[in-house]
Amino acid sequence: MAYMMLIIEEPGERQRPPPAERQERWDRMVAFAGDLQSRGLLKVAESLALPNADTIRITRRGRNHAMVDGPFAEAKEIIGGIFLLDCDTREKALAIAEACPAVEWATVEVRRVAPCFVDAE
Repeated sequence: MAYMMLIIEEPGERQRPPPAERQERWDRMVAFAGDLQSRGLLKVAESLALPNADTIRITRRGRNHAMVDGPFAEAKEIIGGIFLLDCDTREKALAIAEACPAVEWATVEVRRVAPCFVDAE
């Protein structure tokens, strides 16, 4: 079963700590992802670019179509990264989220993933 783990940060959080601490955070997250990969629990792990970099929104409602190139209005939080997990149970996905180093400086949210247009309840 697939679960998406979202790393939700406050804007500016990546730049807040001194460079040595930023590097230490990065190293811990890379090691965390590597451990999940070696255990067969990780499908994808990616860090998202800062929200003011190459953000494009596309919407189509009825006959209206819009493509808007960011940056956009200030947000209270941003998605800083994603992990796509392959877990047997919800509890295993939650245990992975609790072990994620990012819980020390961000919110880690877990969502079950389902095929498109399927009610995942």
